[in-house]
Amino acid sequence: MPDTPIPDAAAADSPAPEAATPAPEPSAREARPKAPRQARPAFAVLERLFQLYPRMFGARFLPLKLGVYQELLALHPQEFKKEDLKAALGLHARSTRYLESVAAGHKRHDLDGKPVEDVAPEHVHHAIMEVFRRRQARSKEDLRPWVRSRLVQAIEASGLAREDYTERVNARDELSAAVLDEAFAELAEQAAKREALRRAFEASGKSVAEFAEMYGMDPAVVKKTLGPKPPAASAAPPVNG
Repeated sequence: MPDTPIPDAAAADSPAPEAATPAPEPSAREARPKAPRQARPAFAVLERLFQLYPRMFGARFLPLKLGVYQELLALHPQEFKKEDLKAALGLHARSTRYLESVAAGHKRHDLDGKPVEDVAPEHVHHAIMEVFRRRQARSKEDLRPWVRSRLVQAIEASGLAREDYTERVNARDELSAAVLDEAFAELAEQAAKREALRRAFEASGKSVAEFAEMYGMDPAVVKKTLGPKPPAASAAPPVNG
């Protein structure tokens, strides 16, 4: 079973089961003369949401805070029908632009565009996978390196151990499991390289700048790899007595 496309805040609050296939990217300012009849009220709601909250439903999409469906109903009880708002938020949350914002690791935002909380690691993961699938379907280029790199970033940002992360994202299909294994393998390789660099630096007795010059490396890269406080490789031993 493939990873479930991340419904995020909108669909978590109000799932729209009628959309069985990826929905077209809604834009409040785009004309949609051929929209299905049942979708037209949802597009009208998106248009109104853009007018009310341009920072969240305008040119730039950002992850919505949890509970936004209930908040919008409470703020505008006479303006939105429950089913129309539910469908509109479902379209919004399934759009590629919205998924890309989740995949990028942006925080959830309130209706005023202020960041309020992190997106759960599993939501970020599933958004990355869904964006990858959509892009790969339109591209002849192999985008596997891209998705692997994004997963590496997401895993690092989550702060979770491999077992915990794997349990949270629940990658069941073959592709998802394979790229996740590749991402963890890349992380292990990076960790091994960092450890090798650290050991070489400690044995060199050089400063960061001297060590970088000796190996033809960027001092900033060396410093970042060693961490915020590189070990004092050539510190003199304490004098007793």
